[in-house]
Amino acid sequence: MIVDQPFSLTMPDQDAPELTIDRLFSGKLVCLQHRDGYRFSVDAVLLAHFAQPRAGEKVLDLCAGCGVISLILKYRQPQLALAAFELQPKLAELIRKNVETNGFQDSFTVIEGDCNRMREYVTAGSFDRVVCNPPYRKAQSGRVNPTEEEARARHEVRVELSAVLSAIRYALKTRGRADLVYPARRAAGLLAAMKAADLEPKKIQVVYSYPDSEGKLVLVEAVKGGGEELAVLPPFYLYTEPHGACTPEMAALYQPLVKGSSV
Repeated sequence: MIVDQPFSLTMPDQDAPELTIDRLFSGKLVCLQHRDGYRFSVDAVLLAHFAQPRAGEKVLDLCAGCGVISLILKYRQPQLALAAFELQPKLAELIRKNVETNGFQDSFTVIEGDCNRMREYVTAGSFDRVVCNPPYRKAQSGRVNPTEEEARARHEVRVELSAVLSAIRYALKTRGRADLVYPARRAAGLLAAMKAADLEPKKIQVVYSYPDSEGKLVLVEAVKGGGEELAVLPPFYLYTEPHGACTPEMAALYQPLVKGSSV
């Protein structure tokens, strides 16, 4: 995660002190989060906007965390049929609370399970699209997260990238699409692993903190069983300069939808 989330109002939940309430899109969307535990960052927001599902598609949010990617997709495309898949019971319960809080119960399900055993939970080829913000770091690498919930969400403690991609391939229909966000420094491994899983990369965008900085994240879309052809999108900058203001493109990701719009 490269920056804390901007453009959301974080408040304590008076009825549940262990939770906070984040309000996005000028309060149009509510996201409950654990005060001490895994909390989403800008990478989730970027992925939710990078993915472009069509109205009526069945979408699986794998490694869903608090469900913020699913929530944003549902806010932007109310016609979607969504399923959020999460390993950790407390996070799965949090997704259910978020779904209820936002009134998204219709066509939105929560699956609590281990993606290493995806066959036990979903039917093969049952989704048009999978979005995934997988654990980024090797099990024993980087800064140690202070809570087990964070460690499992951010490090490959319970699942490795190859298993995540295998689960995605199983869940997707042929020619279905998968959208992932991953550290730029591990992009080569991600692309190779995708191709090995028959998920052909079709679109990639590098995210930078600011112009002239090193790339921090990659957003990648792949097609199950697709042909070899990769579009490289223009770079995406979060800030205009070090410690500067957010770029207009970044600020636009947090703007509420215009009435009558769904994208």
